[in-house]
Amino acid sequence: MNTGAKLATAVAVSAAAAHALPMATAHGPLRRLTPRYVGRGRSGGVALTFDDGPDPLGTPAVLAGLAELGWTATFFLLGSQVQQFPDVARAVVAAGHEIAVHGHMHRSHLLRTPRDVRLDIARALADISEVTGTHPRWYRAPYGHFSAGTLRAAAAVGLEPIVWTAWGCDWRGGPADEVRRHVVRGLDDGGTVLLHDSDCTSVPGSWRTTVAALPLLAAEFDRRGLAVRPVRDHLPDQG
Repeated sequence: MNTGAKLATAVAVSAAAAHALPMATAHGPLRRLTPRYVGRGRSGGVALTFDDGPDPLGTPAVLAGLAELGWTATFFLLGSQVQQFPDVARAVVAAGHEIAVHGHMHRSHLLRTPRDVRLDIARALADISEVTGTHPRWYRAPYGHFSAGTLRAAAAVGLEPIVWTAWGCDWRGGPADEVRRHVVRGLDDGGTVLLHDSDCTSVPGSWRTTVAALPLLAAEFDRRGLAVRPVRDHLPDQG
């Protein structure tokens, strides 16, 4: 390989690394350097979040489960789903839950151009705000794949990025206790839990597993003395 080709390769590798670094920060050992980014907030409880809705079957079932437990959560909505099921999106707000943005289409940002990402986030924010009558504050990229372009695009429209510290892998379906075990592996005081209220990107009917897991998680949270709250009450305002 000649010098020019080596230089071009080095530049390409560096650009790819810069593009992917935020994702590595979200999912790898560097996450400890960015506690707010991964949803580490006030002690005494956890933030409960749901991705991929609204869904005409999953979301109402999750809302009913949350009502029984007296929990308030944050729902990261997809703009494409909001367009299809606006009444379900409004039902989330009517139930007192917090609305956040998950983008328009559920596609990894590591495979999209910065321009595509920028347009996706802006479109989702506009549609979600119009339908729900809210002004979302938080943004979570599909799969948690935050690129450098994602962070710039979110900041440009006033959205703060957040991922999670514990997840239930509930999109796989299966036994509810499996979801509980997955959450417990990453569960700690002040963390953020990721679940799903829609199966639009996962195993059909997986939301049933999520609903069945809620009472199991309630028992675990109670045992540890952890309150359940939306992100708005979990992360302190930045001064």
